[in-house]
Amino acid sequence: MSVSFNATLAEIAAALGGDLLGAPDLRIARIAPLETAGPDAIGFLANPRYNAQLATTRAGCVIVAPASAEAAAARGAALVVPDPYLSFARLTQWWAARARPLAPATIHPSAVVAPDAHIAAGVDVGPLAVIEAGAQIDAGARIGAHSVVGARARVGADTRIAANVTIGFDCVIGARCIVHGGVVIGADGFGFAPHRVDGEGRWLKIEQLGAVRVGDDVEIGANTCIDRGALDDTVIGDGVKLDNLIQIGHNVRIGDHTVIAAFTGIAGSAVIGRHCLIGGAARIQGHIEICDHVQVSTCTFISHSIKKPGHYSGAYPFEENASWEKNAATLRQLYPLRQRLRALEKKLDDPS
Repeated sequence: MSVSFNATLAEIAAALGGDLLGAPDLRIARIAPLETAGPDAIGFLANPRYNAQLATTRAGCVIVAPASAEAAAARGAALVVPDPYLSFARLTQWWAARARPLAPATIHPSAVVAPDAHIAAGVDVGPLAVIEAGAQIDAGARIGAHSVVGARARVGADTRIAANVTIGFDCVIGARCIVHGGVVIGADGFGFAPHRVDGEGRWLKIEQLGAVRVGDDVEIGANTCIDRGALDDTVIGDGVKLDNLIQIGHNVRIGDHTVIAAFTGIAGSAVIGRHCLIGGAARIQGHIEICDHVQVSTCTFISHSIKKPGHYSGAYPFEENASWEKNAATLRQLYPLRQRLRALEKKLDDPS
């Protein structure tokens, strides 16, 4: 955390709300974990299981829930709020905006901007970036160095595109999005038709005629790839958060405010509902649907549609497909077989 900025507790409390217990003039120079915080730092306690840290931390102030207010105030200043973790998140945004202010918006001389591209007021375009013909960059957006915005693509207002990002032709990114380095939006989906030439197998490319539409307030992690649709568009809903190194196939649809962790692979034409949580390295089969409010555990393989909200887990070891199908079918009957076996055992133990 930068030390070039500091604020008083009164300023922090005014920004976050809540009840401040302690010296309002105390100056805070950084945000830190409780175990490493010093007198010039502010920390937070979101989980009551870690209340013991209040007795040992040297933090100048701790953000706590009402249940921990007395213990926190006994050792120093405390900011009492209904949800400490949410207030911590808001504090990081407030702090970053002041400690790392954005440079004035300019179009770098080395950037290549097509004459018919539409660049709104306050847009920043970094060194060696490329804005192709007919592209539209809305007010306040920032395009990082070496990034490419393809022909007729659109970047929404106040969206931040990091360095080395590629946004393919006709793709649309909504407002207030964050797209991290190395992301590719709108590469071709994986579509090929098999055919035979001189008795040998070949693959004929299926041109991908759709695009990608990303909603507002979406964050896309580094090196994530979102393929354009084959015919219709691939769609990412409002408020979706994608981690690093995620692969999203063509014509996938992800509902609003769903969160997906790193290394997840989503095959083409899968539909994921709203407010879902997908754990890291999950695998989602193509052409299936996951309803709203589903949680998928890390490394889980979703091989068929989920129509009931809930928490789902599980994976199978790799083996020959015929054997795997038989074992998978047997495994589904394992619990009923167990119940039948216990009933038989009980009957044998009690002949009467």
